[in-house]
Amino acid sequence: MRKAEPETFFTSAPLPTAKLGPDEALACLRLIRSENVGPVTFRELINHFGGAALALEALPELCRRGGGKRPIRICTVAAADAELSAAEKCGARPVFTIEPGYPAALAAVDVPPPLLYIKGHAELFDRPGIAIVGSRLCSAAGAKLAAMLARQLGDAGYVIVSGLARGIDGAAHEAAIAGGTIAVVAGGIDMIYPPEHTGLHARIVRDGCIITEQPPGYVARAQDFPRRNRIISGVSLGVVIVEAAARSGTLVTARYAAEQGREVFAVPGHPLDPRAEGTNKLIKSGAMLITDSADILEAMQPISGLNHLRETTRPASVARLPSLPSAPPGVGDRERDMVLTALGPAPADLDAIIRTTGLPSRSVQIALVELDLAGRLARPGPGLIALRMA
Repeated sequence: MRKAEPETFFTSAPLPTAKLGPDEALACLRLIRSENVGPVTFRELINHFGGAALALEALPELCRRGGGKRPIRICTVAAADAELSAAEKCGARPVFTIEPGYPAALAAVDVPPPLLYIKGHAELFDRPGIAIVGSRLCSAAGAKLAAMLARQLGDAGYVIVSGLARGIDGAAHEAAIAGGTIAVVAGGIDMIYPPEHTGLHARIVRDGCIITEQPPGYVARAQDFPRRNRIISGVSLGVVIVEAAARSGTLVTARYAAEQGREVFAVPGHPLDPRAEGTNKLIKSGAMLITDSADILEAMQPISGLNHLRETTRPASVARLPSLPSAPPGVGDRERDMVLTALGPAPADLDAIIRTTGLPSRSVQIALVELDLAGRLARPGPGLIALRMA
């Protein structure tokens, strides 16, 4: 698996950030929870309007311009306030991409989650992270190796990141608690899964950190685990795959890691063991073969200090632009029709749409925001856009 070129982790010059006040945080949460506002649209709206309050005011008109057939559903103040109160009750705090304290490595990936709930020691994000993930139905040898790697990497100063699942994840967390571990969960921060990890969950809250993009009380669905996996690789500088079957969800984490420019490491296994089929395939595809922590430490040494810039810089993707007048920006029907004509069921990236239409990039982006809010777009992969077929 050939990884992409490393994404730019930090801007070349510091940009000021400020913690959001209660009203601003409430407006940001309302915007995130409003209909058809995904991470891409949230970023575009914040960057254009300079804040969530003006973006919320603009949503109905932007949706109408995009061809929405009914009024867009906007998250109410009461609903957002209830979510924040539930988070406070369970000891979690929200951190938005436009605030200091959001994990720097994750903020630098393409379209990070606009909001994370964090419970525990957030200062662990100041240290470089390495993810250790693998099969839920792992072998005893695999669990032992995961624990050994977690302890040794922790002793070397790395925070161990994983998904709090059965098998390899649990073994890595257990061994890493003393040195520092971060658990990324697919459901609400108060929803413990699997139930046998209740004790482990409590110890990580006490000595480590748990994060999620989901609200309190949210029960994870199948489609939420790939999103969790993208966060696991996003907050890490490298990902270690210990055991993975040919169709393992762990391979999704490896794919995201490669797309994000992270180092991908894989432990080889016996060709007759189905739990090694995925890892052996990763090695054939370009992942680094490792057998001990020394292999990982040697590869990570040149890049593991990147996180120390976190407190003085912020990613360019969340730079706030000056506030514009409250009247929403727009494009004409002709420009919007040109963008619609360029779209189809086959995914395309933004550059391809701009080349096809010949329109300025800003006009294309505005048209896409309007179409997205109207529910007319699908985003089948990072950076890809397609027309949602009725």
